[in-house]
Amino acid sequence: MNPVVVLGLGLLLGLRHSTDPDHVVAVTALAARTGRVRPATALGLVWGLGHSLTLFAVGAGIILGNWVVPPRLGLAMELCVAFALVAVGLYNLRRPDHAHDASVAGAGRPPAGRTFAVGLAHGLAGSAAVALLVLASVRDPRLACGYLLVFAFGTTAGMALITTGFALPVVSATRRWRGAGRWIRLSTGALSLAFGLVLAYQVGWHDGLFRAVATWSPH
Repeated sequence: MNPVVVLGLGLLLGLRHSTDPDHVVAVTALAARTGRVRPATALGLVWGLGHSLTLFAVGAGIILGNWVVPPRLGLAMELCVAFALVAVGLYNLRRPDHAHDASVAGAGRPPAGRTFAVGLAHGLAGSAAVALLVLASVRDPRLACGYLLVFAFGTTAGMALITTGFALPVVSATRRWRGAGRWIRLSTGALSLAFGLVLAYQVGWHDGLFRAVATWSPH
């Protein structure tokens, strides 16, 4: 397959990957605590860096080292995403860290390390699916790893665009309506918490992580 086509496809799929519901829920909840557009964009980039690190590390291991991910390990990686979403949700639902006006969306801005950790969890869960997709169509290991890098770049760029696009109306709303920032923070936190709990149930009981037989399909 033409390398340019492979890398171009990796970029496009990386951009699309950034729009996965669990990704969007996590980063919008994190970005809801920022009061400006630039910090929100930075959060998207930090999340993307964490996602890229585990995605490339595990994906390259599958491609170059023929790693096999057992079903229970794969489900455990997906459970990490559920825990991350629950943690982000609870973080937004608690009181702001600062005592000043709680209507400001930036009250208690999440530190970069927390955002990076959430990105790590999401990259870990998605690495197997991406690597197996590459292996199905690309036989050259170097080109496959190049695909992973471009895919990760596309995901990072897409996430920065999402957080920026989310922050623009949030900033406008907090300037016009008192308390808008607080409600945005609480609503995104509740959504992240609910999404995480549903995902935990899906992974733990429907897919069988905590049952005798585990069924896992990378996605």
